[in-house]
Amino acid sequence: MVSTQAATRHQQKVEELCAASIRALCGDADLHFRGQRLFRGRQALPPFAPHLRPSPQTDDFGSFRGAADAVALRLRHSDAGLHRSLCPAEPLPRMLFELLEQFRVEALAPADMPGMVFNLRHRFEQWSLAFHHSGMTETARGILIYTVAQMCRARVTAQPVVEATEDLIEATRMAIAPALGHALVELRRSKDSQPDYAPHALAIAQTVASLLQGVDESGEESKEGADEEVDGKLSRFSLWMDFEADDGDAIATAGAGSKRGLEGSEADYRIFSSAYDSEIRAASKVRPALLREFRERLDQRIAGQGIHVSRLARDLKALLAAPTRDGWEGDQEEGHIDGRLLARLIVSPAERRLFRVERQEPLANYQVSFLIDCSGSMREHIESVAMLVDVFVRALDQVGVASEVLGFTTGAWNGGRARRDWIRAGQTPRPGRLNELCHMVFKDADTTWRSARSDIAALLKADLFREGIDGEAVDWACERMLGRDEDRRILIVVSDGCPTDSATGLANGAQYLDHHLCQVVARREQEGQVAICGVGVGLDLSPYYRHCAALDLSASVTNTVFRDIVAMIASSLRR
Repeated sequence: MVSTQAATRHQQKVEELCAASIRALCGDADLHFRGQRLFRGRQALPPFAPHLRPSPQTDDFGSFRGAADAVALRLRHSDAGLHRSLCPAEPLPRMLFELLEQFRVEALAPADMPGMVFNLRHRFEQWSLAFHHSGMTETARGILIYTVAQMCRARVTAQPVVEATEDLIEATRMAIAPALGHALVELRRSKDSQPDYAPHALAIAQTVASLLQGVDESGEESKEGADEEVDGKLSRFSLWMDFEADDGDAIATAGAGSKRGLEGSEADYRIFSSAYDSEIRAASKVRPALLREFRERLDQRIAGQGIHVSRLARDLKALLAAPTRDGWEGDQEEGHIDGRLLARLIVSPAERRLFRVERQEPLANYQVSFLIDCSGSMREHIESVAMLVDVFVRALDQVGVASEVLGFTTGAWNGGRARRDWIRAGQTPRPGRLNELCHMVFKDADTTWRSARSDIAALLKADLFREGIDGEAVDWACERMLGRDEDRRILIVVSDGCPTDSATGLANGAQYLDHHLCQVVARREQEGQVAICGVGVGLDLSPYYRHCAALDLSASVTNTVFRDIVAMIASSLRR
């Protein structure tokens, strides 16, 4: 688990660096990575070309830099509307046309930026060698596509083909050169003009597609097992890419890592009935004696961990506090003249302490809210989560930052009364959310940590935990924050998985709540009034939250865990 956390943190750092590089090169401040996918604001950008998706497990940092530079050139030098209007409809010619357009923009890398030229070359070489070493060049289809990619990039960029495979592709290159010759020459000549370049790229894409069809019909790879093996390899190396989505609105699910289309818009999210929704003070559901027992258990756990609350408070103050004017200090030898002290000059002409300076005090005008997933799977982690949140709230209280501790669950399992109403109404298709929400307040922003100590311990009551509808909970928490006067707001969502409500999923589709959560977070981020972070309990939540940390709370909550969360908050404040 430790290695998983380290890998996740490293990947997040790489993505932040690459996103900063892309923003700087193409001048678009809305670009960022989420779930290893590049977004412009709320819109996911298409993958552009197969070699622009390096793997964190197998590729070096240079490959990520090269992919970032290539994407920046694509955004800067390619007209997306014109490109879409010219793209072929068939998947294979479309993939080849995308690849050729990417080679064109990479050829436009400025000569006075040799580092960029090197990065682009390095990334393409690494992808080429991975393609070759996988064995895909041993098939007729694979060697044909590989040879076309090498020939076209070499022609457009005026760089040699990959040396390690030069002899391998020679025979195929000689065989297809007559069919591609004229169009290849024109690619180089017209690389500075996208409209002039496109017809030649289209001609090559269509010609290669015809050649591949001829390979299939010749029966060289007619065996079913061979076809499956080739398709599996091509999929593994991201050659066959799904360009059918209009804007590439795909996002990985946190659980399985699969990519699904982000269907519809937020307006498509519906609520069958909100009549049974509730907002409660969580401590009211726990007997006072049991609440005291929970608090004692939590205090013993915190005392045994050796957590430095004062150090955490100092770190938070350094991060959140900003110098704020807090009156004047007089009797200074420099600064602004204090008119009230000028009379001293008559009594003592040598007097120099006639000035005053503004007094600056570090104040943190922030609100930090913790929104805790109270679904059934969180029960095994909740003691660690309660300790984590309790220590954070205590430290924030010392700094003078307002904080809230909120939770979300459902009022029943499997839909409850809302689902029964739906069944009585005839089970209309796609009814929307089919459960009764239960939003819980463990501590509000106006209550100090000392006054809320007992209420926070209500997190340990296991029977509060049912199912989770995350998107509406994030909206609810944001609205509570926006109703206050603080200048800056941070929402930290603590969860161990995807949104889960069995009744809603069965009636609307398994990804219904996932899509809504993505849409809510994207909208709130675009509004810019609340910085949203995700703390994944044993899980990477990056498909949902741009700023996130994956933590292992199964053993203990150490000072390192708190430092990771402070670092995550710091990254969310850099805009």
